[in-house]
Amino acid sequence: MLPPTNRRVKRRNHTFLLGGLLAALLLFVTGTAQAIPAYARQTGAACADCHAGAYGPALTPYGMRFKLGGYTDTDGKGTKIPLALQLTETHNNPARGDSTTTLSEGDLYLAGRLTDQVGGFVKVEADHTGHNTYNTKLSSVDLRFVAKELKIGGKDTLFGISVNNSPGFNDPIGALPSASFLGPAGVTGTLLNPSSPNSLSNRVIGATAYALYDDNWYGEAGTYRSLPTSQQDHLGYNIGGDPGRLSDTAYGRFAYMKDMKKQFFSAGVVGLTTKRQLPRSGPSDDIVDLGYDLTYQYLGNRDHIVQLAYVNILEKRDYGSTPVIGGVLARDKGIVHDQTMTVTYTFKQTYGLTFTHFKSTGSRDLARFGPSGDPDTTTNLISLYWAPFGKDDSYTSIANLKLAATWFRFSRFAGREDDIFFAPPGTQRTDARDLNAFSISASIAF
Repeated sequence: MLPPTNRRVKRRNHTFLLGGLLAALLLFVTGTAQAIPAYARQTGAACADCHAGAYGPALTPYGMRFKLGGYTDTDGKGTKIPLALQLTETHNNPARGDSTTTLSEGDLYLAGRLTDQVGGFVKVEADHTGHNTYNTKLSSVDLRFVAKELKIGGKDTLFGISVNNSPGFNDPIGALPSASFLGPAGVTGTLLNPSSPNSLSNRVIGATAYALYDDNWYGEAGTYRSLPTSQQDHLGYNIGGDPGRLSDTAYGRFAYMKDMKKQFFSAGVVGLTTKRQLPRSGPSDDIVDLGYDLTYQYLGNRDHIVQLAYVNILEKRDYGSTPVIGGVLARDKGIVHDQTMTVTYTFKQTYGLTFTHFKSTGSRDLARFGPSGDPDTTTNLISLYWAPFGKDDSYTSIANLKLAATWFRFSRFAGREDDIFFAPPGTQRTDARDLNAFSISASIAF
């Protein structure tokens, strides 16, 4: 049982925690990687050539090569405008609260080839924030310069540079949280998880150099720094989510990929180390993220596609201070552990079913992780979708449509299943299942 003074502190965090969590849920609904019609117009290929489904989500080996090549492949039939639009209408039905139907998001994509060696992906996103109000922000960015393939030891080797605003977003396999837009939601999380409070996603800028050797071995290394809070505000981000000041930041990625035509396998490792000041005038925390990921795709003849992905990331934290909050002394060290497992089945590149299991755990810390001091959170995501266009035999691949139904189910939040915010006697309590939500969405891209 928490001491009375500490319980009061934790209850004041109720609104913040719930608001941040619901924002993370919205990210899952709208953020899944999509097939961009600008790429289909540029290459002359169908959306389903690069993606397992005709509207995403996961990349095929062909799509991975297109991304590694800097988004520059073309059919050579004249100049294409690297521009696409997407609109999403969503009906959201939470377990607690009012149902809503809104034009939830509008996206502008500047995506494609600029020269033989320069291409990119830039997303400008407008999110519904209230009655007839929208917040426009610069979302994902990945600008690339690619040196055409060279020979090293008789093997083809591709070199490139990526300037991007989220570590892991430019990963060609698409398994890492920032690339798949899937990561555990909760009271905390790793720096590589875009759903973590004060995450790095879209609020940093960095450059990485990468190479692909013999079509199988991928390596990447680079560094990042956080954007000033004034720039985050100008780009459409609430400075309350500032990731803090970063220094001595290093990012690395190494993976083995094997394309067996009808099957694909990859195994990779990822690491991030940094010193972070949060708040920016405070002491520095030493943070190290280390993780590994495994993926498998059965592509067959594209009638039945099965994709499996598992990501495991452990974060070690050496805190620069140990404040006393609510009469409780914070710990000087801690760990956070994020795990994500995803299974997707796609039928005829048109119908899809995705199941994702999220688990976030960590060291108990009554001062840092309200309200129980236990950050353990377990969530499941189930999604059904239908995408009628974007295939070789479709009416069109330069426009697309997707209808989806999505369920979020929480079995545990902040270490508890029931009364997760320690409601005072006589007031309404919140159980983990009260955070569940069901949504139906319709997206059109052109």
